[in-house]
Amino acid sequence: MGVTAGGLTRVPDDQVATIVTTLEMTERPRARALPDAPLRLVRWDGPALDKYRALFRRVGAPWLWFSRLVMDDAALTAIIHDPRVEVYAVLDRAGIEVGMLELDLRTDGACEIGYFALIPELAGRGLGRWLMAQALMLAWRAGVTRVWLHTCTLDHPRALGFYRAQGFVPTGRTVETFVDPRVTGLLPADAAPHVPLLARTR
Repeated sequence: MGVTAGGLTRVPDDQVATIVTTLEMTERPRARALPDAPLRLVRWDGPALDKYRALFRRVGAPWLWFSRLVMDDAALTAIIHDPRVEVYAVLDRAGIEVGMLELDLRTDGACEIGYFALIPELAGRGLGRWLMAQALMLAWRAGVTRVWLHTCTLDHPRALGFYRAQGFVPTGRTVETFVDPRVTGLLPADAAPHVPLLARTR
């Protein structure tokens, strides 16, 4: 494998590096029939912090999501209890939470799909299209002229292609490094097995 002219940058063993791609949609997509799914979307209005964190961990641990887990109660409450932030749980037929959707409308004229995920066991069944159809139906509301999100190379390998297929256009790319949450014990050592764990865990 060749090395680019810019060379390679060593990442410490206790850290993870990822390429983050920002994507946006600036026109409301044409209305489509919602795909059938054995799921339903339920709004969590001012969710309890422990309930929110449990769902965030369940859907996010396979992709090393950790940002909301390290926030103190006051900081997390300020976000998810803000009336301009909408949290939704995806429930299966048994009423078990199997996914989440979070819309952030705190910037005038824009809606960020802040979090969008189903548990890995549901991958490959077309349910992501159902959830995205729900997300776009909710995001495009009066006054919104831009819907955007970001994905990274730690996400599902088909995530970027999925978002593009739904009509999102890539607009930027950044590199993010952070301490591996498995090293600190925030997430279990066997989380995200597709990302090698190089440092010893606590």
